[in-house]
Amino acid sequence: MKSPILSDPVGPGNKRPHLLKNAFQWVQINSVILVNAGSLMGTTVITAMLGFIYWWLAARQLPPEAVGLASAAISAMTLLGTFAILGLGTLLLGELSQRRGKEASLISAALILVGGVGGLLGLAFAVAAPHISISFQILAASIENSALFTLGVSLTAITLVLDQALIGLFRGELQLWRNTLFAVVKLAALAIAIFWLAHVTGLTIYATWVVGEICSLAALAGYALVKKGWAGRNYLPQWGLVRKLGLPALKHHILNLTLDAPSLILPVLVTVLLSATVNAWFYVSWNISSLANIFSSALTTTLYAVSSAQPSTLAHKMRLTLSLAFVVSVLASAVLLLGTRQVLDLFGHSYAEQAAWSLRILSLESFPFIIKNHYIAVSRIQGRVTHAAQLTIITGMLELGGSTLGALLGGVTGLSFGWFCAMCIEALFMSRTVFKAAQLTAPPSTPGTSHFEGFSVGEGRRNRTCLDD
Repeated sequence: MKSPILSDPVGPGNKRPHLLKNAFQWVQINSVILVNAGSLMGTTVITAMLGFIYWWLAARQLPPEAVGLASAAISAMTLLGTFAILGLGTLLLGELSQRRGKEASLISAALILVGGVGGLLGLAFAVAAPHISISFQILAASIENSALFTLGVSLTAITLVLDQALIGLFRGELQLWRNTLFAVVKLAALAIAIFWLAHVTGLTIYATWVVGEICSLAALAGYALVKKGWAGRNYLPQWGLVRKLGLPALKHHILNLTLDAPSLILPVLVTVLLSATVNAWFYVSWNISSLANIFSSALTTTLYAVSSAQPSTLAHKMRLTLSLAFVVSVLASAVLLLGTRQVLDLFGHSYAEQAAWSLRILSLESFPFIIKNHYIAVSRIQGRVTHAAQLTIITGMLELGGSTLGALLGGVTGLSFGWFCAMCIEALFMSRTVFKAAQLTAPPSTPGTSHFEGFSVGEGRRNRTCLDD
């Protein structure tokens, strides 16, 4: 007589095949969000590791004044690049999957537009910045310096839009290796500058970013030509389609600016209020603490791309992204809280002495940031972009106001505490919307209908992306 365990492979004595089958089904169901979020996370891990080495090398080999000026210039470059993208990155993220056959022409139009706007903004800042702070006088010291900064802003705008477009095409692996190449090239350029040039300034560090962007874009363009061949008509920009989508893009642009501007203004603010040296201490702790935040952003970016056309999946996907983001934040915070001085000592003794408490405080910021990121994703999917932008204007002022007050009262530590308090207040107001959308505070909807805040899936399908707000 056969044992019941042997005759029933999924019986009580052998549950492994059943568990493996469930795990395989779970992976299949969530494959799109896992693969694309995984590529973004891979980008984060690789660029964070190489970025850590990059800033460690700069901090160990160069004076804090040069590091502080470079970080402020790079933040200004990123801020202006973000201004220049005009919401087109977010637009492509949710729109490309519904524009089959027109992807290349829509992307080319967006890249040309944002590159031109970025160049104009970069040139204007290079001319005006010396009147804002004496630290920025180097930008207008020569035509070459102004041109370098202008080119950096233009390339930043292009790469920001291009990376989001690749996620919108569900080709996350391409943005992964583009960003990896960018990080490798800029690190190599920095090493060459440090060991081969007699004098390295903050603008020299800035130039390594420009070199990295150029090389990564050239490699991606070469790959596209080899893979797809040259079909000129396919790449001709569709300006009419861009104009048609202009108003939705503008709404996304306003929301993006209110989200990104405070964090990009902050290093410039520290340089103006305190000094370039203090900004070097702050910027290192700021970058280290942001690792978990980038993971949360990767998850919610993919959540938006996946759920914009299928709003009925939002609650299920959100529970997944909330859980993953929380686990990573716990691990990252534990490492930074327990090893604060050891991590900062890698950059130099002055960093460990001056920025230890700043890093401890900022390491906890990842938890309210999870709520904020998911609130923004929910608002985009539900078509509440205008409402979210109105709120984030207020919260952005709160972040900068709290940071400024903290800086004036307690230097770099007070600034970090003021920023953290502002983030906690934001998360408190945004949490109800997030938990309701994830169905953590509301009863399940009637079968066949998934209710969001104020409208059902039927309405969500009619407004299949948040671009119709």
